[in-house]
Amino acid sequence: MTALILAATLATGALLLWPRLAGAPLWRAAVTPLASIIGSGFLVLGPILDSSYGAWAPLVMAALCLVAYGFGAAIRFNIARRAAEAPRTQTEERLETLASWALAFAYFISVAYYLNLFGAFGMRLTPWNDALHARLLTSAMLLAILVIGWTKGFSALERLEQVSVGLKLAIIAGLLAGLIWFFAGKAQAGELLLNPATQTGWAGLALAFGLIVTVQGFETARYLGAEYDPPTRIRAMKIAQGLSTAIYMIYVLLIAYVFAPGTEDLSETAIIGLMALVAPVLPLMLTAAALAAQFSAAVADTGGAGGLISELTSGRLPQRLSYALLVGFGLALTWGFDVFEIISHASRAFAAYYAVQAGIACRGAFAQGRPALAAGFAAMAALGLAITVFGTPVE
Repeated sequence: MTALILAATLATGALLLWPRLAGAPLWRAAVTPLASIIGSGFLVLGPILDSSYGAWAPLVMAALCLVAYGFGAAIRFNIARRAAEAPRTQTEERLETLASWALAFAYFISVAYYLNLFGAFGMRLTPWNDALHARLLTSAMLLAILVIGWTKGFSALERLEQVSVGLKLAIIAGLLAGLIWFFAGKAQAGELLLNPATQTGWAGLALAFGLIVTVQGFETARYLGAEYDPPTRIRAMKIAQGLSTAIYMIYVLLIAYVFAPGTEDLSETAIIGLMALVAPVLPLMLTAAALAAQFSAAVADTGGAGGLISELTSGRLPQRLSYALLVGFGLALTWGFDVFEIISHASRAFAAYYAVQAGIACRGAFAQGRPALAAGFAAMAALGLAITVFGTPVE
């Protein structure tokens, strides 16, 4: 098992370093949204779905991916429309400004989300594996990001983000290889399980609403205009969403039927305990991937938030001051809420952004004389608003 996991990890790492792939513009454009989608969410989503929905977990995962694809379709429509330089109404321009503010606020919460996971995973394999020490580590990382952003900016850390993407994807490949072996062994022994759902009805739906952030990240392709043309960004988003859906579905299918209820207490780091039952090498690998991924994602979103706010305020609020506000907000979330509550708040913030983007797409489709498409985008906007209002955290 260990040999298989390491072989799959190394082979995937070698593939990602292959010059023809690594240098391909379309793949480089797809890596950014792909890494965002299957970053933090991958670590927490499997145990949450397994514990909450049991044998129905793959169906819920498919629904989350389908909803995310619908929001992605709205953003892709807006990219294409802007590229065509179609005339936009004053309402659309105001909605675009509102969407940018919504995204900046979502970044404020997502940085806290990423670094709270960093703190939890950083402490998981140490003698200080408790909420207090996890929050202390999170607070230290928030202050470190503030110091780096305030004094030197984040350009020096761009290489870390590139390395973490490859490391994360390679380790996920190793994890899936180990899970396939483990699942096959359980199936051969007739030990697959059909666990009952513990969250059903409205409670189950509201919980799913609170998990939309775990499949979020595709919208980053919308903001790569300085590097890639619109058709490339649209195709890159489709590739990222397609690959991430395949990875998520395989992962949840493999994890949903092999662990009995109560095998591991549900926590943000439950995946570490579960994967220790699969292979001893996986907890250390996953911890390494988690630390690299969470820090690089936090850096990326801090920089994104600072840039957005500076642009929206026409430079009146400098990026450095934005970083200070973000870190202060992150510290308040860290000490005021647990990780699952922060995940829910982040989901609702991103859902608000997606709702506005879907509203813009609805207006644009209506202006083009495409009422059926406009109705579809209106439905997505309504769904985004419902998620914003009704999403709940894991308890």
